[in-house]
Amino acid sequence: MNNRDSSLEALHDIRRMMETSSRFISLSGLSGVSAGIFALAGAYIAHEWLQGDHSGDFRMLIWRLVLLAAVVLTCSLLSAFYFTWRKSKKVNAPMWGHASKKLLINLLIPLVAGGLFVLGLLYHRQWVFIAPTCMVFYGLSLVNASKYTLSDIRYVGLIEILLGIVNMFWPAYSLFFWAVGFGALHIIYGAIMWWKYDKLEIE
Repeated sequence: MNNRDSSLEALHDIRRMMETSSRFISLSGLSGVSAGIFALAGAYIAHEWLQGDHSGDFRMLIWRLVLLAAVVLTCSLLSAFYFTWRKSKKVNAPMWGHASKKLLINLLIPLVAGGLFVLGLLYHRQWVFIAPTCMVFYGLSLVNASKYTLSDIRYVGLIEILLGIVNMFWPAYSLFFWAVGFGALHIIYGAIMWWKYDKLEIE
């Protein structure tokens, strides 16, 4: 009986090792929280800009909003890198390996395609569809990359896609959908992931 239990435990250990090697598990929940905070801050700034009188410089406003989105994205990526690097050190796992390379590739394919699509929308002055397009392609990138990291990310991606599709029919509320999709959803998800995975490592 003891030999059987030992064999089962060894099989479980091998399975855990295989999952660890095929999945990037060092992604920190704090990355999501920080990204959500940056997104909400960006949404607030965008709201303040939109409240002003821009009858004569609407195109300049659009490009300012695009620049703001780029700054928010950069800050989010830097914070994600920092918190992921910190977690990798805590769990003594390599940050750049086979699993993280696959994760990055599968994440970038829809993101790059979405970025080029958004540039096309900007070129044709289809401003109202930029926010929902960002959410849909971002959601697709999360779903596509979820098989190489924490599976919970898949659900976040599906919600992002749903929010983007709904936003397509109510483009006047794009800033609200942006704040919910990139702000509140990231904070909620990040907090849950921190409690579910990161908290155990701290304790």
